[in-house]
Amino acid sequence: MGTEEAVYTTIKVTAISLKPKKWDKDRNAEKLETYFRAAAQEQQDLIVAPEGILEGYVAMDVIRNPERAPAMLEIAEPIDGPFVQRFQQLAQDLRTCLCFGFAERIDDEIYNTSIFVDQGGTICGRYHKTQLAEGNHPSWYFDRIGRQIRAFDTPLGRMGMLICNDRANPKIARTLVLDGARCLLIPSYGTRKKSQNVIVTARARENGVPVVQANVGNNLIISKGEVVAYKWGCDQITTAEVELPALPSEAAARTAESEYMDEQPITMAERYKTTMQRVRDNHWHGRPGHTLSAAETRSYGQWERVSRE
Repeated sequence: MGTEEAVYTTIKVTAISLKPKKWDKDRNAEKLETYFRAAAQEQQDLIVAPEGILEGYVAMDVIRNPERAPAMLEIAEPIDGPFVQRFQQLAQDLRTCLCFGFAERIDDEIYNTSIFVDQGGTICGRYHKTQLAEGNHPSWYFDRIGRQIRAFDTPLGRMGMLICNDRANPKIARTLVLDGARCLLIPSYGTRKKSQNVIVTARARENGVPVVQANVGNNLIISKGEVVAYKWGCDQITTAEVELPALPSEAAARTAESEYMDEQPITMAERYKTTMQRVRDNHWHGRPGHTLSAAETRSYGQWERVSRE
């Protein structure tokens, strides 16, 4: 039986370890634009910035000080808001793809979101965090959980996004790769312990794809299972070339899609069954007087049915 030689596409990527100021979107946006422009001088294909970079990842402040919850609702950015539009225009001006995270407002709820903007200013990918950090809970209106894990097409190839603590769950990365992702992007605002670098490297080696993590305090870029660039410290720009594996054959793609459909219900149904049951049992509270909404009730019923099938 013959063997196929692996074919790769090389792209140039940058991770930015920018530290934002909490609750100051104007200052953070100015600083982020400055760093995006600086990185783009080296003609990058893609620049990745940390989680919660616009508002400064203030969810933990709200957990410690619940009286600040209304302020978070005000500072959260809608997907068509002026700050998002600003960076859509910047991507177009720089002719570079941009990826970054922020607190997204959808009606009266907030999601931990990352987006991918291509060099034409189009939002190709949008992802809501699904693996919340310890101490957070999706029953809180300012910390809703994502409901979908899908890769997305970009001019650079099909990509997948995780956010910070998502990296700890191998099923999330695996689901994205089974859905065709050739590269994983991880905006983060979390621990800088070396153990997290081990986890990110494991996700790259398990799935055979490069990983670009932009964290507040360190950057990590992995290609072909090896660390090709790493920097410790805030306000750092880290650049490297990564090798994207070739698209799978049609047969392999069909197999991956079948595995994806098998994996997805397990990933999401079991998590929803547990978390929504806690809400129903009143073990967790979103805000004073909060009760389970109609949408949450429907979500619980949906995932409860899936988990039984």
